Amino acid sequence: MPVQAQQVQDANVRVFNFGMAAQPMTEALLAYSRTTGLQVASSPAALAGVQSAPIRGRMTADEALRRMTEGTPVKARIVGSTVMVERQSAQAADSATIIYEDAQPEIVVAGYRESLARAEQIKKAATGSVDVILAQDIAAFPDQNLAEALQRIPGVTISRDSGEGRQISLRGLGPDFTRTQLNGMEVLTNTSTGLDSRGTFSRTRAFDYSIFASELFNQVTVEKSYTAQQDEGGIGGTVGLRTAKPFDYDGSTVVVSAKGQFNQHTKKLTPRVVGLISGQAGDFGGLLSVAYSKADTVEFGYRNWNWSQINFRAPNVGPAIPADVRNLLVNARGADRVWNSRAQTYATWFNQRERLGVTGALQYHPDDKTDVTLDVLYGRLTNNRETYALGAAGTNNVSANDITGTQVLTGVTINKFNSITAASFTGVDMRTEARDTLDTTDFWQVALGAKHSLTDTVHADLHAGWSRSTFQSGYQQAQIEAVGKGYSFSGLDTETPRNAYDFDITDGSAWDLFQAESRDDRMVSEFFNVKGELAWDVSDSSTLKAGGGYKVFENSASQRRRVNNYDGRPGLPDVPTTVLSRPSVTPYAVADVAATMQLLGLTAPLTAANTTVGSDFELKEKSIAAFAQYNLDTSMGDVGVRANIGVRYYRTTLESLGTALVGTTLTPVSITNRYDGFLPAANLALDVTPSIVVRVSANRNLNRPALSDMRAAATINVANFGGTISAGNPNLTPFIADSVEGSFEYYDGKRGSFAVGLFYKKMKSFITTETTPVPYNTTGFPVSLLLPGQDPAILYNYTRPVNGEGASIKGVEIAAKRDFDFLPAPFDRLGMVANVTFADGTTDVVYSGTSVTLPLLDLSKVSSNATLYYDTPVWGGRASAAMRSKYRRGSGGNGNIGEYFTPTTNIDASAYVNVNENLRLTLEAVNITDQNIIQYADKDAKRLMTDTISGRTILFGATMRF
Repeated sequence: MPVQAQQVQDANVRVFNFGMAAQPMTEALLAYSRTTGLQVASSPAALAGVQSAPIRGRMTADEALRRMTEGTPVKARIVGSTVMVERQSAQAADSATIIYEDAQPEIVVAGYRESLARAEQIKKAATGSVDVILAQDIAAFPDQNLAEALQRIPGVTISRDSGEGRQISLRGLGPDFTRTQLNGMEVLTNTSTGLDSRGTFSRTRAFDYSIFASELFNQVTVEKSYTAQQDEGGIGGTVGLRTAKPFDYDGSTVVVSAKGQFNQHTKKLTPRVVGLISGQAGDFGGLLSVAYSKADTVEFGYRNWNWSQINFRAPNVGPAIPADVRNLLVNARGADRVWNSRAQTYATWFNQRERLGVTGALQYHPDDKTDVTLDVLYGRLTNNRETYALGAAGTNNVSANDITGTQVLTGVTINKFNSITAASFTGVDMRTEARDTLDTTDFWQVALGAKHSLTDTVHADLHAGWSRSTFQSGYQQAQIEAVGKGYSFSGLDTETPRNAYDFDITDGSAWDLFQAESRDDRMVSEFFNVKGELAWDVSDSSTLKAGGGYKVFENSASQRRRVNNYDGRPGLPDVPTTVLSRPSVTPYAVADVAATMQLLGLTAPLTAANTTVGSDFELKEKSIAAFAQYNLDTSMGDVGVRANIGVRYYRTTLESLGTALVGTTLTPVSITNRYDGFLPAANLALDVTPSIVVRVSANRNLNRPALSDMRAAATINVANFGGTISAGNPNLTPFIADSVEGSFEYYDGKRGSFAVGLFYKKMKSFITTETTPVPYNTTGFPVSLLLPGQDPAILYNYTRPVNGEGASIKGVEIAAKRDFDFLPAPFDRLGMVANVTFADGTTDVVYSGTSVTLPLLDLSKVSSNATLYYDTPVWGGRASAAMRSKYRRGSGGNGNIGEYFTPTTNIDASAYVNVNENLRLTLEAVNITDQNIIQYADKDAKRLMTDTISGRTILFGATMRF
């Protein structure tokens, strides 16, 4: 939503420390700009020979400006993010308006360029490392949700699902290490993916930013440095989301925006609508905003169900296979065995996504000393997903560890890593899956914030809030089988793998009922937050703060599942089938899910008796904290000094309820764990010159263990080739990290900047996983959970979290912004903003008792963003590229060392035309190159798991402002 940023509120509410003697007005305004971050606009003649009045003490920018110019012939006022200065006498009038900010004159500009400049000044004025996106930037860029808006910030990378951004990683640390606050309160909300290899239902501390439309927020702040007054948590950093407030605007404001959205593969036009109304009545204000969108998205391509080492019986290897290869396939044991992909599948995930967000705010703001705001936010994300797959996964399949049925290998290609990259078979039972899923995430937050100056030197800041996220998902799946078929696959060592079949895969009469499944998932996350602080202005340049907080976090979830197997049963009904009409590599027959479930009498809802063992567990964390912090804002000679130093104490009590594995018996248990500690933090910023800032920070922070890691429960995934068991560990200690960082930053007025920063984090207690293959009948889980006919001694991968030896991460961030105003017109309206982050960090993962060093999860060693823009008051446009190098998503499985995603580059663009001061037309393009998402297993062999595309998306629309 193209709304103004919070400049007005900054000027009227934020309090600064001033200590300025009487001096030439030009010098005084330079010092004023450095303190407040506001730009100063005037003509050279207006300030000639004018002396400022002295100002000293803690006051708002508006009050300081009034005192500084009192009794002088200069008149000054704050307009948006700029201080307009003029001489009251007419003879000083000058038609040229010049900026005197950091002693660099330039023409005043507005729009996207001004948004970047304003965010840059907030970053410059901060003590620690902070990056900001303001409202114009978020609303105007072609970002479908908040995750995509955040990817423009240095060090931020995102994961994608069904054509949209989903979760973020910061400075090489994964989504679990980034804490999210909304209107000052910590929050958590989750959704799901349609792809099993990406985790489907995500029960983690990783915030799903796809829940929210970017239009709901007018400022996003990413705090990379930690301070004692900040809540503990988020080793990677803290993302602060701020919704709009009534007094952000000068008077009444109404904004309406409507867009149409079109994807090249779904070929359907869907709406995206935004509205905001804000008004003030004396000391009170009210605001309401609504964002609604509906989009048809799709992701489709090739998929393998991971890879495993495989053995063939002699009868399963055809006569055309050479003797040496036959010997390898039949007789090899241990590490010499050949690797084979599971099922070789074509797959499609079609999703009808609906997103609704509503914010409301009531604000009481009688004067600069008092501000009380009640914020309410509701968000709802609905995914109505259809999932389809065709693979060699029937009864006699190519998805198991051993080939022992009717399958006969007639041709094979094996690469240097002993991986089968192409093969042909006869006698294989093929299978198609059709799954209908409906999931919703409902999010509520109510937050009350109050700031009040008790005296001229004592100030109170109180916050209380509640948030609740409820995720619910249900799906029904029907599978059909075609028996004794021939097929081949090839190109598993390329980006275009393909299958071929010896029968008509679209002919419904070739397929019979195989399996029917129903599943329900539910997860609830709830926060109660109360915190407050008192600030005492010890002097004009120093402040002492003290405060504390109490927080309760509760998380509960469960999974219910019912599987009905029909393979080989006599007298099965003919299943209603249809030919897949959604985008796919090729069409094929699938079951009509609703009609099949009705035919089989499987429409009854799932009950508690269908609960999946190990999925039903609850966590409750209660945390108390207290802090003391000293802030300094002064100067030493010509060098400005901003600093804070403090310490935070925390104490957390964890209660974990579930069903744990005790010896070889599953037993309901309740486990309590307590931990506490001190977190020191210090940040220093030196304004070496009006243009150069040097920062140094050191701190200790923590990250509480992942939700699934702390469960007093175990989960089991049953599959026909063997499965996995994951157990929790409530007695884990949290991640503890000591961090140091520094940066050198150069600001060339509003026209540009350059910054280079270094960071290093040493995690003293890094949680990692231990994976060991064990016979299923030694785990204590009921044999009844296995599929019909499975051997109880079948091998399962048993995974559990353990406190490892620690890990470290180090990196470099480089960011630059430049307006090309040195070019001749019309090219002087061009500009570029770009950043690149280099990060490196490793951890040890245990495979069958052997420790292997791997990159940290979700760490891309190189990530970068670049935006080229052209900005005028009438029209403009931007093009942006976001790149991240490969990154590890998991530990792998079945002996594969790690699981990775290949590098990606996503290119987006937008353009606008301002028809008049009230109407703007926009055109946007997302994912212009239709970037593949490729996932593979094993760091060296790079065995293909998925290779999918989601298509280009075009948005066009108009925005009206009144």
